[in-house]
Amino acid sequence: MFDRDSRYYALEERRFTDADGKEIVYKARRFVPRGGSLPLLVEAQVRDGEHLDHLAHRTLGGPTHYWRICDANDALRPDEIDMTAGNIVPVPSPQGSSS
Repeated sequence: MFDRDSRYYALEERRFTDADGKEIVYKARRFVPRGGSLPLLVEAQVRDGEHLDHLAHRTLGGPTHYWRICDANDALRPDEIDMTAGNIVPVPSPQGSSS
């Protein structure tokens, strides 16, 4: 259902049967971890003109890993990360933020 890089990939699939007997498959709720609880990979300095997906690609190997950086910084939305050139952004170890 979800790509391996998705924040939802590892979540348990659940099933619900509605009143008409139709089975609905869905993913369990994802609880966002506290950023300080994630093991740190690197504190990356933002480059001039860099966006969050660029930083994710540079540090984690793919642009779709941006959500891991959001988790490490307690950001619910990507635009909450300060991507001003020169800013230091904590980047978590990939295995530490796959929930």
